[in-house]
Amino acid sequence: MSDSVYKVIELVGTSPESFDLAAANAVAQAGKTLRDLRVARALGARLAVMTAAPAGVSQRNAERAGFRAAYSRVSLVYPEQTPLEQ
Repeated sequence: MSDSVYKVIELVGTSPESFDLAAANAVAQAGKTLRDLRVARALGARLAVMTAAPAGVSQRNAERAGFRAAYSRVSLVYPEQTPLEQ
């Protein structure tokens, strides 16, 4: 039996539809540039959904833990008008 040496790399793929398609996209793209790509194994997904004020303490704590914001959305709330302002 011959000895073998393998290089282990980390791939990140994206898909708006599913995690399976994201992994398939990553392997397909890597296959275009890597020679002898033989084995691919999904190790899992790291995803968190949270609500935090933009640039707030909660967002900074999540970033310190290794997460990054995929997108942020700001909701504007208009104050109620008093009868005198109408």
